[in-house]
Amino acid sequence: MFDFVRKHTKIMMMLMFLLIIPSFILFGMDNYSQMGDTDEVVAVVGGTDITQSQWDRAHKSEVDRLRASQPNLDPKLLDSAEARYATLERLIREQVLSTSAKNTNLTTSDARLARFLQEDPGISALRKPDGKLDMDRYRQLAASQGMTPEGFEQTVRQDISKQQVELGVRTSGFATPAPADIALNAFFEKREIQVVNFQASDYVAKISPTDAELQAFYQSNQNLFQAPEQARIEYVVLDLETVKNSIQISEADLRSYFDQNVARLSGSEERRASHILLNAPKSAPQVDRQKAKETALDILRQVRAAPEKFADLAKLKSQDTGSAIKGGDLDFFPRGAMVKPFEEAVFSMKKGDISDVVESDFGFHIIKLADIKTPKQRSFDELRTTLENDLKTQQAQRKYAEVAEMFTNMVFEQSDSLKPVADKLKLEVKVADKLPRQAIPEAKGVLANEKFLSAVFSPETVEKKRNTEAIETAVNQLAAGHVVAHSPARILPLAEVGQQVRERVIVVRAAELARKEGNEKLALWKSQPDKAALPAAIVVSRDQAQGVTVPIINAALHADPSKLPAWLGVDSGAKGYSVIRVNKILPRPESAQATTKQDRGQYAQWWTSAESQAYFALLKERLNVQILVASPTKELLAAGKSAATTVTQSASQ
Repeated sequence: MFDFVRKHTKIMMMLMFLLIIPSFILFGMDNYSQMGDTDEVVAVVGGTDITQSQWDRAHKSEVDRLRASQPNLDPKLLDSAEARYATLERLIREQVLSTSAKNTNLTTSDARLARFLQEDPGISALRKPDGKLDMDRYRQLAASQGMTPEGFEQTVRQDISKQQVELGVRTSGFATPAPADIALNAFFEKREIQVVNFQASDYVAKISPTDAELQAFYQSNQNLFQAPEQARIEYVVLDLETVKNSIQISEADLRSYFDQNVARLSGSEERRASHILLNAPKSAPQVDRQKAKETALDILRQVRAAPEKFADLAKLKSQDTGSAIKGGDLDFFPRGAMVKPFEEAVFSMKKGDISDVVESDFGFHIIKLADIKTPKQRSFDELRTTLENDLKTQQAQRKYAEVAEMFTNMVFEQSDSLKPVADKLKLEVKVADKLPRQAIPEAKGVLANEKFLSAVFSPETVEKKRNTEAIETAVNQLAAGHVVAHSPARILPLAEVGQQVRERVIVVRAAELARKEGNEKLALWKSQPDKAALPAAIVVSRDQAQGVTVPIINAALHADPSKLPAWLGVDSGAKGYSVIRVNKILPRPESAQATTKQDRGQYAQWWTSAESQAYFALLKERLNVQILVASPTKELLAAGKSAATTVTQSASQ
């Protein structure tokens, strides 16, 4: 079928045109979109579906945001199954809170929305010197998130409503001293213990497995000795840098761009000023502002009488605590850094001038201009590299979409090789040998991308040796692969993995011997404590492990306080076995009582957090939340437990 489509592209395009256009006329675009919407549902919240495409879009948005804020972040962390599942959990959480807010009629009024936006630092940064909101920058902020200002405000309104769902629980949490002290004392409690470790490594020399044991273990655990599916592939990558390198800038364009941007690229003029400020906010009563102005006028007369004493007067009289200690010095600043009245005064003065009293929203200023730093006009040759790079970047960003479409079409239409698209777009055909289906830890870039690997190992690519489709592997980056050779997963013969089998059997047998001797010593020492050969006692707690493993500490702390001293055995799996003697309990030291208030506060935060989590779990239960995809963490844990059980059972046969 696909071969027919590829060979008769024009005929198929005409048929599709004749079939699709009438459907648009009959049903309209909206209905057509709905008819074609067969997106897989990955979760259900209160009857509302969360689809695979919503999940994909949300994860892409999250990845783009993180890459923009942390360029050096390892892409493998963002493209992992765990990261994608975390995005799905966030989507579910948002839908739970949104549905709960709607069901309980929690709405956000216009006044509440306005107050929230006024208090938001990101919005405050968009204000002009006169305090008014810069609407152009506000629209840009909304557009950067793919929204109009109205859509942005509606999203904020919904976010506030969702916050209200949990607000009552978060703000009402508390813990009384009595239960807090019980929990904290238990947490910080110390116990004196003595530990004897029976390390599995100490028994390795005693193990000499027979050929029959090795054969039996191999037969029972063949999944442990499997060569993974691998492929030798060719692949090409198209990104913004590749497009940029293909662009040539003419001398005339460079000269024209230089003439238009020389002032910006050379830098802006900066001025250094000192000031004396009398605080009188715009919101202050008029009487107070007038009084501050009169004081400022009086100081101005003193400054004019003795200009050389400006710094001394600033230290004494200025109410700007940050600059007063420096004699009012504000250092160098460009246009746009200060409120408008202050800036206009400074940039209209000559070096050494002292201004009249300048009124701003903060109060009244007396300004002295100390210095002017005029940027050096940079030459064309000095800026040539910067100019060329800027122009290439701008043109590459405009051209990338066009080249990306060409790349996508060519890898599909000429699917038996990547050479045509590589020749056309001047791309390097790279080779990867022994590529596994799952990315290895040291993999980077495209070869670490799960979507790309999934496409490479798809039946269409492997069996028919066709190019993959163009896969978006990063922002402004496409890749396509072609399988040259493929090796399916296979069980390695015993002759090839004999040493690995032997090592595994020895590990299991050594752990068994350690466990056996540990249990024997435990039984003996319980009945005859005087025969125990124990090391010096140590004091451990949850926050002071003293090098002791967590399972041993947990066992020691769970020992019945009424039956001390107590003997306990702790199985450490492949590492061996430990026998511990819990001697006594050491209460929380008196010196720690000084931090009691702080600790109780921390406990109250933990308690409130637990209540919030419990409330969210209740909301999920009420809304009958169903997650229809498996958790990668649970799958991994289940696989690990299954493998460990199989090894132990086989070793004991």
